[in-house]
Amino acid sequence: MEGTFASARPVVLETLAHACSQDASVLKPAEHQLQLWETEPGFYSILTDIFCNHMIDANVRWLAALYCKNGIDRYWRKSAPNAISEEEKEAIKKRLVSDFTEPVPQIATQIAVLIAKISRLDCPHNWNSLLPTLHTAIRCEEQLVQERALLVLHHVTKTLASKRLPPDRKLFEELTQDVFVYMVSLWNSNLNTFFLVAAQHDEAMVPSIDRCKLILKVLRKQVCYGFKQVHKSEEAMNFISNLFPQLDTFLDCRRSLWGHHVMLEKCEHLISSVTKVLLDLLEMHPTSYVHFIKTTLTFVVQYNFTAKGLLFERFTVNCFNLMKQILFSDDYKPRKNNDEETCPVTLEANRIITEFFTCDTLSEICRRLVSDYFLLTTDDLTTWDADPEEFCQEEGGDSYKYSLKPCTETLFLTIFKAFRLSLTPILLEMVQAVQGPCDPDNLAAVLRKDAAYNAVGLASFDLFDEIDFDSWLTTHLLQELQIKQKSYRVIRKRVVWLIGQWVGVKMSVSLRPALYEAVIGLLDPNEDLAVRLEAAQTLKTAVDDFEFTTEQLLPYIESLFSLLFRLLKEVRECDTKMHVLHVLSFVIERVGSKIRPYTASLVQYLPLLWKESEEHNMLRCAILTSLIHLVQGYGPESTQLWQFIIPAIAISTDTTQEPYVYLLEDGLELWYVTLINAPLMSPELLKLFHHMPPLLELGTENLRICLKIIQCYVLLGLRDFMQAFSEILASSLLSLMTDIRTEGMVLTLRLVELILKAFPMEGPSVFHALVPGIINSISTGEENCVVMAMHLSLFARILLQNQPFMWSVIQHVASEAGRDTDSLFASLLDTWTDKFDIITQPERRKLNALALASLLTHNHRIVTERFGIIINNLVEVLHDVCRVDEEGNMSDGLVIEQGEIKVSDEQDTQHDLRKHLLSKQDPVHTVCLKSYLMSQLKLCQENVGQAAFDHLMSQVDPEVLSQLQPFCH
Repeated sequence: MEGTFASARPVVLETLAHACSQDASVLKPAEHQLQLWETEPGFYSILTDIFCNHMIDANVRWLAALYCKNGIDRYWRKSAPNAISEEEKEAIKKRLVSDFTEPVPQIATQIAVLIAKISRLDCPHNWNSLLPTLHTAIRCEEQLVQERALLVLHHVTKTLASKRLPPDRKLFEELTQDVFVYMVSLWNSNLNTFFLVAAQHDEAMVPSIDRCKLILKVLRKQVCYGFKQVHKSEEAMNFISNLFPQLDTFLDCRRSLWGHHVMLEKCEHLISSVTKVLLDLLEMHPTSYVHFIKTTLTFVVQYNFTAKGLLFERFTVNCFNLMKQILFSDDYKPRKNNDEETCPVTLEANRIITEFFTCDTLSEICRRLVSDYFLLTTDDLTTWDADPEEFCQEEGGDSYKYSLKPCTETLFLTIFKAFRLSLTPILLEMVQAVQGPCDPDNLAAVLRKDAAYNAVGLASFDLFDEIDFDSWLTTHLLQELQIKQKSYRVIRKRVVWLIGQWVGVKMSVSLRPALYEAVIGLLDPNEDLAVRLEAAQTLKTAVDDFEFTTEQLLPYIESLFSLLFRLLKEVRECDTKMHVLHVLSFVIERVGSKIRPYTASLVQYLPLLWKESEEHNMLRCAILTSLIHLVQGYGPESTQLWQFIIPAIAISTDTTQEPYVYLLEDGLELWYVTLINAPLMSPELLKLFHHMPPLLELGTENLRICLKIIQCYVLLGLRDFMQAFSEILASSLLSLMTDIRTEGMVLTLRLVELILKAFPMEGPSVFHALVPGIINSISTGEENCVVMAMHLSLFARILLQNQPFMWSVIQHVASEAGRDTDSLFASLLDTWTDKFDIITQPERRKLNALALASLLTHNHRIVTERFGIIINNLVEVLHDVCRVDEEGNMSDGLVIEQGEIKVSDEQDTQHDLRKHLLSKQDPVHTVCLKSYLMSQLKLCQENVGQAAFDHLMSQVDPEVLSQLQPFCH
């Protein structure tokens, strides 16, 4: 199709129809064709005409709306490639709001979302007719037109309210002013209509409540985002005030709808939506909400802490969150000892809250939270029986906003912290009432005890001074763990959880063995699975505690490992396996090398678990983490794990395999700890390095650990490694250095430095392509200081250890640049001596000093002209590295004497020992700078003669000469 799409409508319609086909041979070509038309002028106008034509098949129209919506995302902005023309956009906008009688709800929603997307980009400046058109349509007496207009207004309001820039917020406030009063009147009239038809159980209930729901969605955004200060708008305050009596009526209405499942659900949803308006207002406008604090608290207590009891979960959750947010809000808390600076609104809020929460009210709330809401329900126990793993799933994050259990516990903690002095005696009384002997067959009594123990565990930090936990544990709690009836599993699970809550708060170190013994008893395979999982978590908590000592755990390690390992095999869910594996891994990490005798079963099981978890990448990540800790614990003996570990590393770091996206980070860490603990190189480890070049090409996200891995290979593999991979390695590093920041550049140069240190003669040739760049950067002196310091050190090392190579490169660089070799060497020496002080690390300063000293025997004009400045730099470094002992003897502090490095230190890995051995061969640690300088000066004197030498020494500053004298003896 060429030119415009003026006559293409039938073809597009036919193609859309084909795209709705279930036959892939028809569907695929149609989808491809529609994709080709996406950038054709006029395509979206035709799509709009199609989905706005009610005579066309609904499936085709729905698809046309979907394609149009996606096109707007991509091509509506003026700056977009193949942007839709202004003329076409105007035609589309006009067509979209020309009719509000769409009969199909799903298509109506698509159109409403489409209009909202355009409004975000064009409203109001490029579509100033949209909102007036919508305001007119929602006033229409024809029900369908009004409903469709409300649907569009809802999506447009939601979109515009989400914009946060000041001009956008101001615009939304202006738009709210235009329609808010009418929307409130519409809400009130539709609400009254609903209550009337609901009282008669009329069929009109459903459309009526749906309209109320749409209107409320608009009002929710308007009241929260459409006013700078809600309390300054009488209409907004009246709307909020009326929500409370309206909620009362709704809740009464809900009771009358029992048996009408659809309407009951819709009614509950609308009640929840009303409470969400209050929650949003409390969060967005806490100052304005002060006027409603007392009403809200009274409402929440009336419906949740009286005989009315739990109405339905979503309502209770929102009510609890309202109360929690009022107590939690910093806007309602006066500053301590500084009442003068506290604003009047805060003082008023605090007064209302303090007056409301009387001792009687607090007592009732606390008792009902614990005795009603903390109780395990029949559904909970059914889930426990049917799927203990699901029952044990922790709800974290923002789950308190949606789920009753975490919401209840959060409210309890908030109230307890706010009114600790009043509530502590009440809670202690409740615990006293249930801590005596309890009939295991009396489920109600068991559940009451569980609820009270739950409260004491949650409030452990606030009950520190009130409860002697050591005494409670030894006299009551440990005995409760011995009651093995099935129904008492509730208490066994709760007690071991309670121990976990208190272990880091107030529990004597001397009782740790009793804790470990209790955990061992509860990990028994005959124990309930949920209890075993809770015991595993308590073990992790205890091991993670500041006062944990390995020695106390060691006698129990073998039993704990055996039981945890069996638990790991028995659980089915991936998340549960990860959880148990995490406990094992954590214990291994904390115990360290002392774990070696106890991990045989785990080592046997992990390969099987790895194989079974092929489809569960997160579980594989957990296995890799466990292996990391195992290797660290095993140290050099980790070679016995290599048969499994090396293939696991291979899968995790192979960029041609899909799992690497998930496993790479842990796989690299395992690769690294395997290498640093390896006592020798193996063919399998060497072959694994083929995965490294593609990883370096991925970018800098994992650069640091990749370079550490390469460093390990250099020291572990030595000549075997360099012979196999030196060319690939040099090529990869040179390619990498073309596009990395300073930090990455320095890390890469440090690796090059290590290779030069390990291979002083062959190393420079490996990086022959890098050395000219180093020389050029030094000669121009334009480099970043940190990089320049590294370049000077690399230059110094090659010059000191392989002078013929360095002279040949200097000649080559001079020739390439059309310069005289002496001129280039002079600029190198000038930059080197001028920027010597940017080298700060003592070892590198000494290396540069040794290299400078090596030039003193060169009877060359370039060197002799700079003799004074060279001696000046050398004397500075002598002061840095020389030490004088108590007897007045001077020594080089960086020289390592034979046998000085101990290889028995448990903290040293094999990699550390290899680094130490390499250091013992490095001139920095083998050559005494003082002695070397004296020998070089003596050789210089012999080479040039006394007269010339005296002339050279006359160039040295007298102050520097006087500082040199003590080093000459």
